[in-house]
Amino acid sequence: MLQTDVTTSDSSFRGPHGLIPVRWYSPPRESLVISPVPIVWVHGGGFVRGNLDLRETHEVATALASDGFRVVTVDYRLASKTGLLPRWLRRAGQPAHHYPVPVDDVVAVISAVQRDAPAGVIVGGASAGACLVAGAVLRLAADGGDALRGVFFAYGFFHAALPKRALDLRRRLRGRRRYMHIPALLNLMHRNYAGTTAALAEPFAFPGGHSLTGFPPALLIDADRDSMRASGSVFASELEAASVPVEYHVVPETSHAFLNRPSEPGFAEGIQLISSWAKQA
Repeated sequence: MLQTDVTTSDSSFRGPHGLIPVRWYSPPRESLVISPVPIVWVHGGGFVRGNLDLRETHEVATALASDGFRVVTVDYRLASKTGLLPRWLRRAGQPAHHYPVPVDDVVAVISAVQRDAPAGVIVGGASAGACLVAGAVLRLAADGGDALRGVFFAYGFFHAALPKRALDLRRRLRGRRRYMHIPALLNLMHRNYAGTTAALAEPFAFPGGHSLTGFPPALLIDADRDSMRASGSVFASELEAASVPVEYHVVPETSHAFLNRPSEPGFAEGIQLISSWAKQA
């Protein structure tokens, strides 16, 4: 896929917690078709890692811009690794970003992009970014915001506790993620992001298992050899039960975060699925 002549520019939007850095990606001037619908793209990283230069951020945005979309990437505030510590152990003055701060940032950027996008906006996210986007979509709908044209997710997780993994999925896991992405550790990561036990039950923190009224048409792409597919597949079923138009794919022989590895075949397949779906949306 040609990825040359994409132009970028950095700017920021103001949100409830201060400025939010963003990066704009514009298609090559010679593109035959440029979509009037921009894409807001939100990276993953377990809520605690990632930025505008992450390959999952930059390479995905570049690929989609090469295919005719204007893309905005979001440098949302990362969760602090303090959510599991009692308050008396936290350093005085140490930043403590947890839910809802990252969701607030994503909501603010989507809303700002919508104001200058009369044809509508498509929003996408990967892994933890998928969770943030899903929460932001519900927040926008609850607040009576403009409807989105669509939303897409790559290997996302959407539930406060990882749903039970089927035996055939557990047998397909390989490498270090077979031991790092076990339910106990993933649920601990979710608890850190939430900041409090009560926040785990908030629908805008983890939309899985809650009412999905107001959700736009959705594309879900899961990795084949990925524990978090247990959440993605259940969430796709929940969206269907809520009468949301859903397209669901599992990319064969891929592991979690394959959009962070542009040299792997799964990256090109994932981009193709996203681009084809977005053009229809």
